[in-house]
Amino acid sequence: MKQRSFASLSFESKKKPTRRERFLGEMDKVVPWEALLALIEPSYPRSGRRGRPPMPAATMLRIHFMQQWYALSDPAMEDALYEIESMRRFAGLELNEDAIPDETTVLKFRRFLEQHGLAAKILDTVNAHLGQQGLLLRQGTIVDATIIQAPSSTKNRDKQRDPDMRQTRKGQQWYFGMKAHIGVDVESGLVHTVTTTPANVGDVTEVDKLLHGQEKVVYADAGYQGAEKRAPKRGRTWHIAAKRGSVRAMPEGELKEVTKYVEYLKAAVRSKVEHPFRVIKRQFGYQKVRFRGLLKNTAQVLTLFALSNLWMARRTLLASASEVRL
Repeated sequence: MKQRSFASLSFESKKKPTRRERFLGEMDKVVPWEALLALIEPSYPRSGRRGRPPMPAATMLRIHFMQQWYALSDPAMEDALYEIESMRRFAGLELNEDAIPDETTVLKFRRFLEQHGLAAKILDTVNAHLGQQGLLLRQGTIVDATIIQAPSSTKNRDKQRDPDMRQTRKGQQWYFGMKAHIGVDVESGLVHTVTTTPANVGDVTEVDKLLHGQEKVVYADAGYQGAEKRAPKRGRTWHIAAKRGSVRAMPEGELKEVTKYVEYLKAAVRSKVEHPFRVIKRQFGYQKVRFRGLLKNTAQVLTLFALSNLWMARRTLLASASEVRL
């Protein structure tokens, strides 16, 4: 049994749990740790530098997830582990007994996940867990994309912008970065498929990659006009928003009012696709890409959407866990 530090004992004596404590406590219960560790441990290194044992995979996975939840860099994550008791507890670390992973160790674990393509498998494992709970019904899909901005400055060591990122225009504004394309379950609003591209790639070009093949209905905004030709399949119904200009140009009358109402109904369903974007951008603070290159950023985006699924489904998962204990 680990000897508790003075910081731990002081932490236990306080009466009011903070929002961070409540959040980490909930996520500790809803993340399928056993399944994720079974995925990671077969390829996890058995020895560290100079033959020393590496940090446990369970500890590093928890630290990696906290990085995503709180948008922390590697040095900031190391500092947080020294400064914040609730984070140390979540990682299973004690200041007076355990070595605190430094920023290099945090970096190496992230690279390990990238090199073994484990981020995509983490999303698949989380979704398999959610499917077992009846939360992914696969009867319908909503597709959409969002722009993730990248630094456009050339004031860096290479004197150039990230070659994997591109510029695109949305409305009257130009953006430089990448796009995250997602396929979302119509019933639950959970993300089942993710792809990434440079920002100048059209949304409709990725539509066939965002469908799992079992859906009977697909919803999309006006940027996906012609999508049914790119992903043809019999028995699948497409509900693609009409362009605003075409509706506005219709003559006043009953037909225009009916068309407006139909578009309103489509939009009401499509609104669910905005929830995962809000979670990763607002809840998890993912406003801009953190790394250079599409590969590294794709790995982070996949992990973020896996975690957003768990956050969005946490109340149902916690209720199910309570029923099992009873």
